[in-house]
Amino acid sequence: MSRALTIAVESPRRDGIAQLLQLGTAFAESLYPPESNFLLDVAELDRPEISVYVARDEGGHAIGMAALVPWGVAVTELKRMFVHPDARGRGVATSLLARMEADARSAGLRQIVLETGTLHTAAQSLYARCGFSPIPQFGRYIGEKHSYCMAKMLSH
Repeated sequence: MSRALTIAVESPRRDGIAQLLQLGTAFAESLYPPESNFLLDVAELDRPEISVYVARDEGGHAIGMAALVPWGVAVTELKRMFVHPDARGRGVATSLLARMEADARSAGLRQIVLETGTLHTAAQSLYARCGFSPIPQFGRYIGEKHSYCMAKMLSH
């Protein structure tokens, strides 16, 4: 990656994050019916147990984000992963995943689970390249025809 990138845990109310959430929501809504979108909004993300990771470029602009949400014992769920279209292809998503995995591992978590859409083939490929494997649908995604679930075990 040629440009400076910083990744930090931030409040979802910080500058630029609302735009990323809006873009991610619009993208998901363009592909799936409303009942098939399981998107967390700012208020749902703004809880102490949720870690919102934000990637910012050298100018401090939010260009990517994702959140880790506790799910079960020693498991966290990856939610709201999104990279601004202008920042794609620069390693932002891979960098976000690496940072989140390191933090989850340091916190003693054993697994990261996620749900993405069946039409999100680029996301599925990214997660597979980063060591995630398909798993049966879990939680509220069970029976959802547009949900594709994956997980990664974390080594300690």
